Amino acid sequence: MASKVPTGGGTVPDMFAERFDRVRTAMAETGTDVLLLSVGPDLPWLTGYEAMPLERLTMLVLPRDGDATLVVPQLEAPRVVERPEAFAVRPFGETDDPIALVRSLAGPAGRVAVSDRTWARFVLDLQAAFGPGTTWARGSQVTGPLRAVKDPVELDALRLAGAAADRVARQLQGGEIALAGRTEAEVSADLGRRLVAEGHARVNFAIVAAGENAASPHHEPGERVIRPGEVVLCDFGGTLVHEGVGYCSDITRCVSLGEPPAEVAEAYAVLQDAQQAAVAVATVGTPCEAVDAAARDRIAAAGHGDRFIHRTGHGIGVEEHEDPYIVAGNAEPLRAGHAFSVEPGIYAPGAWGLRLEDIVLATADGPEPVNVVDHALAVIEA
Repeated sequence: MASKVPTGGGTVPDMFAERFDRVRTAMAETGTDVLLLSVGPDLPWLTGYEAMPLERLTMLVLPRDGDATLVVPQLEAPRVVERPEAFAVRPFGETDDPIALVRSLAGPAGRVAVSDRTWARFVLDLQAAFGPGTTWARGSQVTGPLRAVKDPVELDALRLAGAAADRVARQLQGGEIALAGRTEAEVSADLGRRLVAEGHARVNFAIVAAGENAASPHHEPGERVIRPGEVVLCDFGGTLVHEGVGYCSDITRCVSLGEPPAEVAEAYAVLQDAQQAAVAVATVGTPCEAVDAAARDRIAAAGHGDRFIHRTGHGIGVEEHEDPYIVAGNAEPLRAGHAFSVEPGIYAPGAWGLRLEDIVLATADGPEPVNVVDHALAVIEA
């Protein structure tokens, strides 16, 4: 499927209209007659409207050759920013049948693609309404390749989100965020407040893992008190709204409360070299798996191969994790407009954990990290 970076029109209405045009082209290429988008990331990406996950149906009905209609509960309609150049809004009342409304708006439909996160109760009712002559596919088969290649507005949004996350990371590295004597949960909440203060609409996660807890990559911050002499891993990100759509940040930096043990310092030097090597090879045309290998091979050569237990990265955009995935076995070549994390880690169970993460944009001029704050293991006073 074609997935070229669009030129962009310079205005928000042009941006959304252009995305609808790209989706219709993808529908034609995949033989999709109707696209149905409910809760999940596809809907705000295409319309600028983020549906609440209610028991009432919200659904964009997009026939390939017809007008698009956003079906919403009447009480939710005031939340919709109308974009008549792209779609009409059709509210329904509490006693109306939204399934029947969607079916009537869809028209003839031999093949329907429905967004991946549509609730099963709605999918089953829709399948019954469309009948046995309709085949069904995942909406991501239409939208996924398009969303993976960011347009100019999206690239700017990711730069803004990355710069805001950098400002918080800089505060962490500069000792402005108290660590020793506080719980992981307290520091996590502090990071979240600072993300919002730097322009994020919401916090998606703020991992704070001290000492041995950092050996668990997705550790849940708790009542563990951070102590002097420990290394603390902080992985945090949120959603920043730009031109009506939210885009994600994601960054990881480690700090040491006092000089780290030699074992940790040596492992971090390996990690930093591996992360920089992976960023450097993330050029347009390079397979995603080669970026993973650039980091993994260096870590393995230093004797830590069994301590790197996850992929090197994931795509990012309106979701924290989306295509493309930087992992062994993914031979997809990077394209201009791809945005992804590069985040190798080294974990010593029961002792410590280290991870270093930037968001990187693939461009015609080479890899562009949107996170540029110091990559060294910051040593601050306990």
